[in-house]
Amino acid sequence: MTFRRRLYITLDPSERGGLSEQIFEFFLVIIIILNIITITIDSVGDIDREYGTHFRRFENFSLIFFTLEYIARIYSIVEKPKYNHPIKGRLKFAATPLAIIDLLTFLPFYLAFLPLDLRVLRIFRLMSLFRMFKIARYLQALEIFKRVIVERKEQLVLSFLFILFILVIISFAMYYVEHDAQPDKFSSIPAAMWWGIATLTTVGYGDLVPITSLGKFLGGIFAIAGVALLALPAGVLSSGFFELLYNDRKQKTHHCPHCGKEFHDAE
Repeated sequence: MTFRRRLYITLDPSERGGLSEQIFEFFLVIIIILNIITITIDSVGDIDREYGTHFRRFENFSLIFFTLEYIARIYSIVEKPKYNHPIKGRLKFAATPLAIIDLLTFLPFYLAFLPLDLRVLRIFRLMSLFRMFKIARYLQALEIFKRVIVERKEQLVLSFLFILFILVIISFAMYYVEHDAQPDKFSSIPAAMWWGIATLTTVGYGDLVPITSLGKFLGGIFAIAGVALLALPAGVLSSGFFELLYNDRKQKTHHCPHCGKEFHDAE
């Protein structure tokens, strides 16, 4: 086995490797989790003042590690038949969502050395959050979630379009009902949409509230309707999860032709 092939098997979780590959996968997941924890607690001033130096060292280690990992993935990906062309294959892989996430985990650090505006650098700093998405390729639950989204995308789009349609109607109605009484609050239909979003999601911030009798009546109806409307995409996703898990289990389940006893495929 060539070095490039061994490297590909080590880095690709879809390949069933041996003990060394499992150790590397475990180590990589731990690094990602530690990065998420570090980013979180580094925002606490007292902790940062006391342990900030250690956080910076771990940050530098992570940047070097993720950079080398990305280079190794680009180098070894030609072992996969889908990306076997030495140039086009690597470019095609580099354009995939997971490869872009891998790139964004360390690229902002190198761009910080360029003479850029401070606000741009802050945006680059936020991009370090992409490190938590790196763990997606190692979590089976996220793969199942992705399959559900793909299989139910038409129903989800229709449900969100329906919610948007109702939001526009609510905003129109509340604008014409409340505009005369509160011209500063319900100043336009887009302003009324903010109230509609807060009401449909049952958040109710309280910065915009109807004060007329008709407005309060409609607001109550819209608030109750919001619970039912938001249940639409939730129902689509939950039924998709149930159907997918049921079908997967059904495909793995067989019955003995002699005794009829149920058994499952070996993993």
